[in-house]
Amino acid sequence: MAQELPPDGPPAVLDVQGLVVRYRTYEAVRSVSFRITRGEIFGLLGPNGAGKTSTLSSIEGLLPADAGRVLVEGIDVRSQPSASKARIGVQLQASSFQPELTMEQIARLYAGLYGVRLSRQQIADRLRDIGLHGELGKRLASLSGGQRQRFALFIAVIHDPSLLLLDEPTAGLDPQARRQLWRRIETLRGGGGSILLTTHSMEEAQAVCDRVAILDRGALLTVDTPGNLIAKHRDDPRVLGVAHGDVTLEDVFIGLTGSDVRD
Repeated sequence: MAQELPPDGPPAVLDVQGLVVRYRTYEAVRSVSFRITRGEIFGLLGPNGAGKTSTLSSIEGLLPADAGRVLVEGIDVRSQPSASKARIGVQLQASSFQPELTMEQIARLYAGLYGVRLSRQQIADRLRDIGLHGELGKRLASLSGGQRQRFALFIAVIHDPSLLLLDEPTAGLDPQARRQLWRRIETLRGGGGSILLTTHSMEEAQAVCDRVAILDRGALLTVDTPGNLIAKHRDDPRVLGVAHGDVTLEDVFIGLTGSDVRD
């Protein structure tokens, strides 16, 4: 069973209600509901084809839902797209920034799109905070993979969004860069932001997420804290059948979604 937030608890920054997404006759997301509160890091887990990307796209307002509602701070994504998008920051697996532009030029471009005024010194200070000190005039094409990920996260939060969506934020990063990005995510949460991330790394989900949702074939299987999920399913025969030693979140994930490789 999903861990429901109490109705008299903190208000939801993101409220997904009965979300349904179809591609012609194929139902990619099947009546999915969950809520994220302020300052919460929430993980969306699932095998390939589980419906994670379709769910994220609907939250962003890029993919209209066939049924259900998505509210960001009480604002309906479908009926008030501009107001909702102003409250959302997005970092995708691959950025589409123009590689010939410098970091300062890209920062000014995106700040302008959100109506944010930033001086050259303010941009330099923010870049220094993420370990890109003195790189203001450096072209994006010359950055390493880890630097690009940090810069993409900087752009995603340039307008101080209430909700940050991260799609596989540490994919392809080495362990040092991955841990550094985890620390950055924790810092953003400390500033009052809510974060929804997708990941295939159970280690990452267990390390940074307050709660996780497991999707499979478009349906929401469970929502809870990583620790509670492990405790609930440590005696589940499906989980014990794949575990090697102490039960981990990955064992729970595989036990609930199956061992078959998904394309």
